[in-house]
Amino acid sequence: MNAQACEEGASEPRQFATTRWSLILYAAQSEGGEQKSREALNELCRTYWRPVFSFVCRHGYSTEDAKDLTQDFFVKILEPGWLRHADPDRGRFRSLLRRSLENFLINAAQRKHTRKRGGEVKFVSWDDWMAEAPSQLSMSAQALDSLPPERLFDLRWAVTVVEHALRRLREECESKGKRRLFHALSSHLTAERDEVSFAQLSTELGIAESAVIKQLYNLRQRYRSLLRDEVAQTVANPAEVEDEIRYLCAALAAAEQS
Repeated sequence: MNAQACEEGASEPRQFATTRWSLILYAAQSEGGEQKSREALNELCRTYWRPVFSFVCRHGYSTEDAKDLTQDFFVKILEPGWLRHADPDRGRFRSLLRRSLENFLINAAQRKHTRKRGGEVKFVSWDDWMAEAPSQLSMSAQALDSLPPERLFDLRWAVTVVEHALRRLREECESKGKRRLFHALSSHLTAERDEVSFAQLSTELGIAESAVIKQLYNLRQRYRSLLRDEVAQTVANPAEVEDEIRYLCAALAAAEQS
């Protein structure tokens, strides 16, 4: 996992269709359509809850307390009233989520002795997440632990965007019977041409070098498209997609240099 993984997706604009975040913003400013908006918000929260959990932990909470606070936070923002704070001029779901989380934690001590709303809701599967392999970041655990909460939040967000794009690409390949091809080529999606041994890949896959080159090119193109789509789901308009990709690239690059 590295900054190049984002940079590869920062090109070739695609049509900006209705996305989860634009649907949420539209519902917040109009009558009706609330159910679809809630479903879209729920999906975004389930996708991007890991940065929230990491942010809460970095504020000194134990793992168990951070689990409760993360659950409680999402119960809160999934309430209808939260949409009133979704200002389309302020744009990005990532930014609004972090601001909301900061405000939530400021008041956490006041709620310490109240019933934990999130404690009765299984919003995410902790066991499944804890069992996942760690992200392949090019940095030490010590460097990761030294990041301030805000930078850690953005780093976890960037990693989630990239991982979801790669997961979708893997699933597409598997559905087409190309699982072996994906596993052989996925680590080369962001590599320079002179860093790729096409002869070795040709031998490994049992296909001609020209076919390897073509397959890698196609995978890279599809990966870029999926990465852009993941980012588009969390911004308010097409103009923000490129800026958001660049910002997430910077977050990954800064983490690698820590």
